[in-house]
Amino acid sequence: MLTMYDLTGVWDFSMAQMAKGICPSAFDDTISLPGTTSLAKKGTPNLNRETGFLTDSYAFEGQAWFHKTIYVRPEQLGMPMKLTLERTRLTTLWINGKCVGSCDSLCTPHVYDISEYVTKPLVDITILVENTGYPTKGGHLTSPDTQSNWNGITGEIKLEVFPEVYTDHIQAYPNLEKKNVTLTMQLHGAKSAVFSADGITCEENEEDRIPPFQAQITADETGKASITIPLGETVYAWSEYSPALYLMTYRVNGHDVGTLSFGLRQFCADGNRFTINGQPTMLRGKHDGMIFPRTGYAPTDVNEWIRILQVAKDYGINHYRFHTCCPPDAAFTAADILGIYMEPELPFWGTITAKTDENHNETEQQYLIELGDKMLETFGNHPSFVMFSLGNELWGSPERIGEILRHYKSLDDRHLYTQGCNNFQHFPMILPEDDYYVGVRLSKERLIRGSYGMCDAPLGHVQTDRPCTMHNYDDIIFPKQTKDTAADDVQEIEIQYGTGVKKVKVSKSDGGLIPTKPVISHEIGQYEVYPDFNEIEKYTGPLKARNFEIFRERLVAKGMLAQADDFFRCSGALAAACYKEEIEAAMRSQYIAGFQLLDLQDFSGQGTALVGMLDAFMESKGLITPEEWRMFCSDCVLLAQFPSYVCITGEMFVAKVSLRTTLPTLPQHCTAEWLLVTENGETLGEGSFPITAESVGLIEVGSIFCRMPEETAHPLRMHLILSITDTDVCNAYDLMLYPAIGMPSLESRKDLCVTENLEEALSQLKNGGRVLYLPKETAQSIPGFYCTDFWCYPMFRDICNWMNKPVAVGTMGLCIQADHPALEQFPTQEYSTPQWYDIVSNADCAILDETPEGFTPIVQMIDNFERNHKLGIVWEAKVGSGSLLVCTSRLSSIATRPEVRWFAKSLLAYAASDAFQPEQEMTAEQLQQIFK
Repeated sequence: MLTMYDLTGVWDFSMAQMAKGICPSAFDDTISLPGTTSLAKKGTPNLNRETGFLTDSYAFEGQAWFHKTIYVRPEQLGMPMKLTLERTRLTTLWINGKCVGSCDSLCTPHVYDISEYVTKPLVDITILVENTGYPTKGGHLTSPDTQSNWNGITGEIKLEVFPEVYTDHIQAYPNLEKKNVTLTMQLHGAKSAVFSADGITCEENEEDRIPPFQAQITADETGKASITIPLGETVYAWSEYSPALYLMTYRVNGHDVGTLSFGLRQFCADGNRFTINGQPTMLRGKHDGMIFPRTGYAPTDVNEWIRILQVAKDYGINHYRFHTCCPPDAAFTAADILGIYMEPELPFWGTITAKTDENHNETEQQYLIELGDKMLETFGNHPSFVMFSLGNELWGSPERIGEILRHYKSLDDRHLYTQGCNNFQHFPMILPEDDYYVGVRLSKERLIRGSYGMCDAPLGHVQTDRPCTMHNYDDIIFPKQTKDTAADDVQEIEIQYGTGVKKVKVSKSDGGLIPTKPVISHEIGQYEVYPDFNEIEKYTGPLKARNFEIFRERLVAKGMLAQADDFFRCSGALAAACYKEEIEAAMRSQYIAGFQLLDLQDFSGQGTALVGMLDAFMESKGLITPEEWRMFCSDCVLLAQFPSYVCITGEMFVAKVSLRTTLPTLPQHCTAEWLLVTENGETLGEGSFPITAESVGLIEVGSIFCRMPEETAHPLRMHLILSITDTDVCNAYDLMLYPAIGMPSLESRKDLCVTENLEEALSQLKNGGRVLYLPKETAQSIPGFYCTDFWCYPMFRDICNWMNKPVAVGTMGLCIQADHPALEQFPTQEYSTPQWYDIVSNADCAILDETPEGFTPIVQMIDNFERNHKLGIVWEAKVGSGSLLVCTSRLSSIATRPEVRWFAKSLLAYAASDAFQPEQEMTAEQLQQIFK
């Protein structure tokens, strides 16, 4: 390249809607580029208030016109020239009034050869950008659920002038073993030329020179040429631990043509695991759907992507999966610098049909295949680009999918490939062409993640099982026995399809897969957190959080706005615990090669899925620190395995300690230490185990045996702390210790009526008595469910209704008055912890919507932002002259649980004490409405 003209800045602008091929006669406005019409507040303000996603305050779909006149040096006329629009929608270009052509790539630059159109120094440029009529729906690249369907040009805009002989389409194929790089390129203007190159390699803060190179290149009949360049005796490999980059400047016939960066790395699928340069690694991934609320589009500057990816890396993430989208070049550059393994994806969420299939769309399919070709060429030199997926939750022809994979693998062998993520859903398959598998199950019942929507039932272990640390997926991935099933017959079923439903034909066989390739658990987590309404003020860009405003108004209407911060904080604490349990289950599974979170950050669409520990801006919500998260999500994690978080005095506490590590090295002679300590600092037990420096993978470290004290008179909170000496590796588990007692009698006693009978309770209250009411059933209620809601209640409620399947309970954990005297003998946090599992699971959450504003249950279940019921499990009220304490958990049916005994003891003691003086009021009529 001889000259580059930067065309960013102010452009003439018009939103005239013209007939095809006709340009506006005048431009009556201006706009700054890069940017979008929404960011510039062009067009008509959008007054809608969306609830399922952020509202684009200047939403616009149609034609946007951009015009600029520039000056090109006269001596450059007749030289090769190209105009590049880095990131845009469908474009058509006119130069000096002549139509150059159109481009329709949604994720790679639009590059126009304008050499023959530039005939004078003043160059008149007109660009039409359209954000309708895409060749494909576009997945998360065009969805209002993510970055919005913006219109504009959001990346680099430049005009480049090249010498008469130059190269382009340059691709780097590094070879770590041979210590060289082979470059392929298109040679223009001659059949042969002198190619020279030099540069540097950068590793952390050190630099080394690439030996200067020069040789003759000769093009074949298609113009393609190649050259192999030795990199010297000392070479530097790229990985997450040492992201060494080679930065090269190349010339043709002495003229600077361009620069190139690449890395020496071998990212491989080795049996059931991934390796990087021969070293095993585990992918700790997150989902990315192009959610950028401040601008409404993905950034194209490297520094912003470094900020984003560094935040993820601070939380132990080493892998990004881009859901039906591909990020800009800046994202790959930032990942190169930081050492993040990237998996872009075709913007497709649908059915890949064979040509003979019904409803086959050859135009769309060829567009997607060619778009994949462009993605591989445009971004393929980046060492961070290690994996490629055909799309999300695809159905269709396995044979056709295999053909497409073979095409890509023959085109570019620098990456690993997969058919897609969670393809064929309940009926997964691994194709011969797959290098790895991404899914949520290996058959309908063989589940490899912890949570699911009700439309995809059965639910996962985090949703259904008592919290523990024993779960892993190894026996699911390789079951001890598998039954042979015939696949002769076919059935038609309904499946979740995006935010809707579709019918597909599948085999009735359910034997499932026995994988021979690395398995990645798909979109794990999805644990919902109540909205933080303080976040609304952060939406200063074109995308507005009017959904949050509506959710807040709903809470105001239910008289619970004062509890909003409590709901956010308590649901967030439970969601964090659920993420810990699920990620540790993956870490505990030697045959899980990686996982992809959904998500570390909130997803602002699809009903508003606030499933992140970070908000949509990739900024902390204050729920968990990076250091706390890395305890269970990093390249070196200590794991304890024990069956219950609830312990009994006098028992032997037994736990197995394991280590999941992919660190290249551990300190010599390091030791794993354990400490069991009470909340007030009393040590109950401690010990240590040696770890060999060569340890890698999943290693059993040792076992803990610790006798629980017998003399404890009251329940205690304990902390099990694991650590490795001379490192920052540690993990912690909170347990509860309960003295062994019998179940208290749930019968009336002096001055206290304990009853399951509503009429008896009302009679005693009418006479001014004290009542502990333990109803067997609650008429107006929602079932107790320990785990927080999956993804987003309104979205999956609608899907389940369409599929005629049961709807999720939809609650989000407990909000507890932890300092209330009713819980004095049952110490608790303000949020759900494992001691509450059986109590909640055997409770009806009474709907208390008709109680006055400010009426707050002692133990309240948080409802989702769609319903906002006031839900009570334990509450107290003055009823006439009587005092009422209600517990809707069926305690007698779970009386064998030690925590339940202490819970009952605490309620009984409070109800019989002088402290039982309720200030909130209810009427007998309200009680009858709730319980009859």
